[in-house]
Amino acid sequence: MTLVTRSSLVAVALLAAPFLAQVARAAELRIVITQAQAGDARKYQALLAYLAKEGIPAAFVTAPDNRAAADFFASSQADAMFSGSGIAGTLFIKGLAAPLVRPVGVDGVSTYSAVVVAPKGSPRFDGAGRYFDGKRVILAALASAGEFYFRSVGPSKPAAVLKAASHGAAIDALSRGQADVAVVKNHVWTKEQARYPGLESVGGDRGENPDASLIVSKKLDAATAQRISARLLALEADRSPEAVAAKGALAIRGFIPATTKDFAHTLDLLEKAGVTKDFGYVF
Repeated sequence: MTLVTRSSLVAVALLAAPFLAQVARAAELRIVITQAQAGDARKYQALLAYLAKEGIPAAFVTAPDNRAAADFFASSQADAMFSGSGIAGTLFIKGLAAPLVRPVGVDGVSTYSAVVVAPKGSPRFDGAGRYFDGKRVILAALASAGEFYFRSVGPSKPAAVLKAASHGAAIDALSRGQADVAVVKNHVWTKEQARYPGLESVGGDRGENPDASLIVSKKLDAATAQRISARLLALEADRSPEAVAAKGALAIRGFIPATTKDFAHTLDLLEKAGVTKDFGYVF
């Protein structure tokens, strides 16, 4: 498989990881942030300030990708993670993590789905794996709106499966002719589609997955998890400067409780994709 990535971004993440991990060990809560997209850690900084105000000191452990983030959980180097549903569901299946809360955007949206994007005039996606036969498919690895959805729709014989650093990178590579079709997150496509007039959505997943949920390690004590949950659920009504800054940085109204029931579609998708407790994060 070919890796399509932004090498400079990954390099920064790798260089920063040891330092941030060292800082995080001194904090009460160690939160994994993956650097699949630039700015993720920066936009969450305001939330750390809010948690600190509420008596919950926290720091980031930076992971270059989803697999590294999962390894942090498995080796007890992290307590929590703002996660896409694919890797979150995988960690649930492995018994390593549980959902705590999930954000609601300022538009009221808290879920996402996968869409298939192709050059304009391409055949419509019929929901079956055979659609990808003979095509170069590009997608984000270990993502429910990427690799996991692609694997879940059934057997296929693609010419190649290309791994992108992010959904946006997958769309960009498709536009430059490096692939024939992309499987990406619907919100990213909606945000970016005006930049790519030669591309269109040809179909996608009808199910929804929770977006950017905060998941916690099964090893985190229940009292701490409950305290974090209570403070994040109180964020929406909080008018303090720290709360307002956190909501603005994340473009959210606040948080709502998250349970495994919210991940019913995701877990079904992962099962169809072949994810089990012994899944090694590589297909």
